[in-house]
Amino acid sequence: MQAFSRVLGLGAAATMALAAGTALAGPQYLHDGYALGGYDAVAYHTEDAAQRGSAEFSHEHNGATWLFTSAENRDLFAADPEAYAPAYDGHCAFGVSQDLKVPGDPEIWAVVEGVLYVNVSPRAQTLWEQDIPGHIERATVNWPDLEPQPAADDAG
Repeated sequence: MQAFSRVLGLGAAATMALAAGTALAGPQYLHDGYALGGYDAVAYHTEDAAQRGSAEFSHEHNGATWLFTSAENRDLFAADPEAYAPAYDGHCAFGVSQDLKVPGDPEIWAVVEGVLYVNVSPRAQTLWEQDIPGHIERATVNWPDLEPQPAADDAG
């Protein structure tokens, strides 16, 4: 129940932060304990659909467990995760363009020029669609400051 309350709190904080124009950055967010909430990252590209994966077809990547609908999709992802994983680690593309790091909803998505983008809400998706190239450009500039970078001592 605490996790559910935290998600609701993040949604409210994201809405307020969007209105105020302030940055909100936090730890990597997993939906239901899985990357993309257990949705198959490959299916967005190959089936043009958001499809829930199965623990039977899982793969570990970037510190998260990814689920797939088939061994074929799992193997495609494992061979080239960067081709299928969502931009901004699955955080809301519109939010990142606004200098915010908020969780994306795997059911609110678009593949643009071969890249999967998710957004936090239908409203964020609508705003993002008004200037997709501009939002992608701003998000790409903002993302390095929102995503924690390893400290110089940790770099090896």
